[in-house]
Amino acid sequence: MSARIETRPDADQRDRKKVRRAFSSPIASAFVILICVLWTVPTFGTLVTSFRPQADAAKNGWWNAFLHPNFTLANYQEVLVGSSGSNLQGGIFQSFINSLVITIPATIIPLALAAMAAYVLAWVRFKGSDIVFFTIFALQVVPLQMSLLPILQFFSNGVKIGDFQLIPPMTEAIQGFWGIWIAHCMFAMPLAIFLVHNFVSSLPSDIFEAATVDGAGVMRIFYSIVLPLIKPALASFGIFQFLWVWNDLLISKTFANSPFILPITYRIQMMTGSLGSRMDLLTAGAFVSMLVPLIVFFCLQKYFVRGLLAGSVKG
Repeated sequence: MSARIETRPDADQRDRKKVRRAFSSPIASAFVILICVLWTVPTFGTLVTSFRPQADAAKNGWWNAFLHPNFTLANYQEVLVGSSGSNLQGGIFQSFINSLVITIPATIIPLALAAMAAYVLAWVRFKGSDIVFFTIFALQVVPLQMSLLPILQFFSNGVKIGDFQLIPPMTEAIQGFWGIWIAHCMFAMPLAIFLVHNFVSSLPSDIFEAATVDGAGVMRIFYSIVLPLIKPALASFGIFQFLWVWNDLLISKTFANSPFILPITYRIQMMTGSLGSRMDLLTAGAFVSMLVPLIVFFCLQKYFVRGLLAGSVKG
């Protein structure tokens, strides 16, 4: 019995080596390369179409561009600065700024609130803290689409009990960017608290005990110890939240009370033209909208993997 227990680690190590060899074999590498190529082909086709004239893009597929090369930058010029007599008069610059105004607060606010909430739920114990955490966790199963109409009615009508107005309706000014920010933050909080809580709860208790002995309070521990240590988790969720908000159209169109505050996704939707005839503008606008998310991802990529693995193992 004891001999069998002693040889178990060797067997596990051999199994790991077999799995490693299987995934590093030439066949596995070729399969991964094939999947990457197939995944990249649509994006490459979109890039090629964005440089083709309207007549060519509407007539045949993007692969014909290499048989009869004819490329132009007019699509990007029309997307960025617009042209008279088109539905893109003025370009997408204002919508680009609107997306930044919507996305940056809708990313920072839930991250800040989730960090504080996760720290309190993980280390500042109080009666009912587990119930609060599991309730927040359960809110992730509520479909976003089911929540849009009730929240919109709440913004418009407030909360009324009989003839008593408990919560007044939001004004048109607040229903602008404020309504979109609040909606995005509400939908992001359950997942953000859950992910950050897993990371915070995996921190060693010794550092909290040492800080408490030295006289540090709850807020001092949070700002001086917890916040620097959970940067990978915050950066990882920040990337996801930024991409979700930047690429969103449904929430912005639901809660915006004016077409002048709608994001870049709204303007890209307008580029299709009748029956999708302006694929040249649609593809060019898509690549312009990709620039900011790519910059954000490459700036925070060193935290990305560490944030994904946050709290997955302990010890």
